[in-house]
Amino acid sequence: MSNFAEQSEAMKAGEVPPSATRDSLERRVFRICTVVIATCAATYVVWMLIDLLLLLFACALVSLILLTLTHALRRRCNLPFAIALGLVVLAIIGLLGAAVTFFGATIQGEFAELANRLPDAWASVQQRMQMSPLGAAVLLKAQELAPSGQAIVNLATTALAAVGGALSGLAIVLVGGLYLAAQPTLYSIGLLRMIPARARGPAAETLDAVAISLRNWLKGQALGMLFVGVATGTGLWFVGVPAAWAIGLVAGLAEFVPYAGIFLAAIPAVVLGFGQGTSTGLWTMGVLIAVQQLQGNLVMPVLQNRMVDLPPAITIFGIIASGILFGVPGVLLATPLTIVVLVLIRRLYLHEDKQEVLASGDNPPGWSSGAA
Repeated sequence: MSNFAEQSEAMKAGEVPPSATRDSLERRVFRICTVVIATCAATYVVWMLIDLLLLLFACALVSLILLTLTHALRRRCNLPFAIALGLVVLAIIGLLGAAVTFFGATIQGEFAELANRLPDAWASVQQRMQMSPLGAAVLLKAQELAPSGQAIVNLATTALAAVGGALSGLAIVLVGGLYLAAQPTLYSIGLLRMIPARARGPAAETLDAVAISLRNWLKGQALGMLFVGVATGTGLWFVGVPAAWAIGLVAGLAEFVPYAGIFLAAIPAVVLGFGQGTSTGLWTMGVLIAVQQLQGNLVMPVLQNRMVDLPPAITIFGIIASGILFGVPGVLLATPLTIVVLVLIRRLYLHEDKQEVLASGDNPPGWSSGAA
């Protein structure tokens, strides 16, 4: 009885019995350890499946493109969803087939001319550089850093393997995107059912904000790619650079990764330009700089004000971070991934509502001008 009495007195005094304290502490420690271990295990599984998740994200982007075009067609023609989606897919296939049929031979000739002229142009640039001490020193250093024959073979093998993997991944992305677009309600409801009922409403608004932001970005990016490709090809053709339209095509397609297209096009363009002569080379550099300035200071700001506003600094650091974490696929998907992260931050951390997140880039509520 003495023990019960002591326990009663201890409880009246607000004390917890040692055995109860020990049991409660053990339970809490067990629960904390379980949560920590489960979190670490889930993080490890996600990291091991990161390539699959990036592939799924790319499929979602393709699906978003198809659904955007399908809904636009339905609004104009009042067609059933399945018929509208089929017409969109057939139209895309038809446009690609027409492009290959009518422009394939021309583009092939352009790339063949580009491949034939680059060695001679590079030799001409080397001769010009040899005329100055600084140029000769640069060439000597470049020759010292040049890879060996075996290194070039290994690099070519790796590149071919990467191209094969990229083509197979592209096929999976296109087919997967089509499947997602064919039954969007099925997958969206399935995703929402994985979320607890009490959080389902806010989660649905967040997903809507992500989808609308990505759709707006895709619209603006498509127009920006078109501008870069046409402007680069036209400008280089006007100053007399060979294979101008092939370079413009590369620049336009590569502009899917912001700021990358113009730099990928700059190397062959500058080499071919200076191969034609110093004045042509200088004009080539002027065209590339002009296109980049117009794209960055006129075209994209106008598009961003109507689509989605993504600050250049955040875009650049997003590309770098995605490249470090996920490699080449991360670089290709860096900008849409950055948009998703920004929307999640604004919704979950800053607690902005859907309308605030989707507000115009001129004056987003709660953010300074130019913020995403």
